[in-house]
Amino acid sequence: VDTANAPIFGIDVLGNVNEWNDKTAEITGFSKDEAFGNPLVSTFIVPKLRKSVQEVIDNALKGRGTSNYDLEFTTKSNETRYLLV
Repeated sequence: VDTANAPIFGIDVLGNVNEWNDKTAEITGFSKDEAFGNPLVSTFIVPKLRKSVQEVIDNALKGRGTSNYDLEFTTKSNETRYLLV
């Protein structure tokens, strides 16, 4: 997982980061240690998408999947990176 050539990140049931591979760190500029334990939505998602991303996460936790969702991450250098998940 850590050395996969694709960004892989995960959250626990509270929405806190519990997986953050090397590619995700490369894309965002945040190391695994910096990301772990932080709320994904309020820390790493651009403000305009936070509500919709939280809804997707809430639905996923209820077993309702969403495919091909565009995420916009805020990087450590305050740039925006686009990911299709």
